[in-house]
Amino acid sequence: QVQRALLALTVPLEMLQAVKGRMLQAMRKGLSRQTHAQANVRMLPTYICSTPDGSEKGDLLVVELCQSHVRTLWVTLLGDGNQSPQVMYKIFDTPGDIMKGKGEALFDFIAQCVRQFLAGIGSPQHRLPLGFVFPFSCRQTRLDKAELISWSKGFSCSDVEGKDVVQLLQSAINKQELYHVDVVALMNDTVGTMMTCSMGGEPCEVALVVDTGTNSCFMAEAQQVEMAEETSGRMCVNTEWGCFGDDGTLSDVLTPYDQRVDQESSSPGEKRFEKLVGSLYLGEIVRHALTALAAEKALFIGSSVAVLRTKDVLKTQQVLEIIDNEEGMAKARGALEALGLRPSERDCCRVQQICRAVVSRAAALCAAGLAAILSHMCQSRELERLVVNVGVDGELYRGHTRFREILQSVTGLLAPECTATLLPSVDGTGQGAAMVTAVTLRLAAQRREVDRLLAPLRLSRTDLERVQVLMRREMELGLGRESNANASIRMLPTYVCGTPDGTERGEFLALDLGGTNFRVLVVRVAQDDIRMASEIYVIPTAIMQGTGEALFDHIIECIMDFQLKQDLMEQVLPLGFTFSFPCQQLGLDKAVLLSWTKGFSASGCVGQDVVHLLREAAQRKKHLGLKVVAVVNDTVGTMMSCGYDDPKCEIGLIVGTGTNACYMEEMQNVGTVEGEQGRMCINMEWGAFGDNGCLDDIFTDFDRLVDEKTINAGKQRFEKLISGMYLGEIVRHILLALVKKQLLFRGKPCPKLQTRDIFQTKFLSTIEIDGLALRQVRAILQDLELQASFEDSVLVREVCQTVSLRAAQLCAAGLAAVVEKMRENRGLARLAVTVGVDGTLYKMHPRFSQHLQQMLRDLAPNCTVTFLQSEDGSGKGAALVAGVGWR
Repeated sequence: QVQRALLALTVPLEMLQAVKGRMLQAMRKGLSRQTHAQANVRMLPTYICSTPDGSEKGDLLVVELCQSHVRTLWVTLLGDGNQSPQVMYKIFDTPGDIMKGKGEALFDFIAQCVRQFLAGIGSPQHRLPLGFVFPFSCRQTRLDKAELISWSKGFSCSDVEGKDVVQLLQSAINKQELYHVDVVALMNDTVGTMMTCSMGGEPCEVALVVDTGTNSCFMAEAQQVEMAEETSGRMCVNTEWGCFGDDGTLSDVLTPYDQRVDQESSSPGEKRFEKLVGSLYLGEIVRHALTALAAEKALFIGSSVAVLRTKDVLKTQQVLEIIDNEEGMAKARGALEALGLRPSERDCCRVQQICRAVVSRAAALCAAGLAAILSHMCQSRELERLVVNVGVDGELYRGHTRFREILQSVTGLLAPECTATLLPSVDGTGQGAAMVTAVTLRLAAQRREVDRLLAPLRLSRTDLERVQVLMRREMELGLGRESNANASIRMLPTYVCGTPDGTERGEFLALDLGGTNFRVLVVRVAQDDIRMASEIYVIPTAIMQGTGEALFDHIIECIMDFQLKQDLMEQVLPLGFTFSFPCQQLGLDKAVLLSWTKGFSASGCVGQDVVHLLREAAQRKKHLGLKVVAVVNDTVGTMMSCGYDDPKCEIGLIVGTGTNACYMEEMQNVGTVEGEQGRMCINMEWGAFGDNGCLDDIFTDFDRLVDEKTINAGKQRFEKLISGMYLGEIVRHILLALVKKQLLFRGKPCPKLQTRDIFQTKFLSTIEIDGLALRQVRAILQDLELQASFEDSVLVREVCQTVSLRAAQLCAAGLAAVVEKMRENRGLARLAVTVGVDGTLYKMHPRFSQHLQQMLRDLAPNCTVTFLQSEDGSGKGAALVAGVGWR
């Protein structure tokens, strides 16, 4: 009979694995917005998004509502890594009627305790932040806003459930005229436990309380906490796991003794997990087991056992003393005799066995819950191995070695992929609440500073509308015959007067020169498809920055190499030359270079016709089979290649290393070219927008630092706000400013971050990928020798998002000016137009295109704009310009 009882109270390892799996499922249910309302494990957001970093300092007030008293604390943190917090405290006994009386009376009593405490220590009148420990289930929407879900632990004050308990306390404190005391954070005891164990060294990211009740919390990936709006970083989630099993998922673990304990409790059917684990119930489980065994005549033969039918005659504290190896048997005899029983030696031994089984089961079930949390953290962080500190508090953990040993070893068996170090909490509720409050203040101060630093980069709708108006004004100036010379946007005629109509046929060569690599292509345009073959050639820096002759000789050598490989040396094919630098076009095959960009500075080219320079190099190299039909800007090529697929494509946009746009303008508006009929593609060269100072108030100090170090300082100002060549540098300068202000990397100097161009724009694209685990962001930063904490990674991501969002919005403002001008030109109420778009920033960045399109819809509501990604605009497009010109 005793063996049967012990077996019923023992949970085998396979069953513990199953309990862990069910807990994981229950946690996921609680985290999801869809299923949260039905979840037993509530997974409540706490809005605590950081653990202490050791820099916290200042005076903090804490008030803790306990079962029979209110405790007030004054904690001074010295910013010394939280090694030696100075603590004063006082305990005020709670009158019995308060726990079941009016809510207002309870909060008035707490506020009176605060006033008496402050009067007793003669506290100064400067602002005092207060942390409130409120160990009941609450629905938090901010750190300082929490509605009570339900009372427990013997409390049942009226008119509090569903109300914001922070506001109730603040009102009561104000009633006491303590206007300098601000309630800044509310937390439960579990969160406080986690925060004290984070003091000193490695952070603690999980906490477990096994006391009269039980609960746990952990730092979850914020994007998984769907009940909160936060999407980046981590947030502490209060699991409220005491209710695990209320839906019947633990029915195969429950014994008849557990069922009786539940039926006699004040909340039958609720808090099933807590009733298996919490110290409020362990004595009762043992009592029911002993009662059953006595009824079966397996214990206390010859004794009257009526006393065992009385609730709470056996306390958990006695159970814990009985399971002790040394003193246990004597304690068992003493406890049983105190109840009027006459136990034999064997009775005492069996009672000890039952007590051990009940406590061991509590520890093993706790371990299953903890293992579920650890495995969840490991999976959600995409780690092969999780190494984590777990803060533990409560009389069961503190009071008994056996409980601790089982908890540690079973957790290891159930979550072998996790290494968890269990740390006993030092006053988790008091000092922990002070830590939460201190961290809250630190983060609030940092947030203000970060917002102040980033504010100039955050453009308002009004700012963007102004940019749109300025862009339109500069476009008009650039198109005017008289005003063109003074315009920052050159509005260059391209002599491309038509987009593809589908009748183009034949073989064409294309050259694409626009960066450190250049390509040679052969493009075969047939009735129903376009086929291409191409090769990429590198332009060494020495040639980019050497003489023009050397540059164009190198290009011709590469063309000859390509034609040889493609067996095209005998043919004379029309050639389209994509030359992605600002040119004044004087004909379809005549373009004068206005200035080099993108790191080129070859001498003897500016002011020269680039087609002529190419033909001269061909003569020098005795390559006579070259027929240059058209010189094309990559933006125009992009428009033309998309125009082949969509006849509505009349705008080209590049957002890559640099940025530019072109569009089909009415000839009558192009004052710099003769003729009134039809349309011509205008190469805007909008990268230079703002070179006349009209964008100076949009330019930030970071933009100026980037601009000063470029080879064309003061030029291409718009491009330097938008394009891939510069965004990484802007981010780098912002990060340096944050380090200087001690807001990033703990203010430690970062020598590598001083290196120009070390933070590449491709990092922005990677860091901003939705759902990218922050450990991957940390890995990117570690490659740059930056030892980033978790919070550092969140901040770096925010900086990247701010810089790339501004780039997309400015691009949208420019494009809005273009589409609105086209609509007005054509006298339309609505314009439907397609933009052919190319460039690595547009194509590779996870959010750029989305932000651009959204802002364009806002700024140009009368235009329906479709974006079509170009497939090789600078190659295929150049060939099509040649084809249209040939046609």
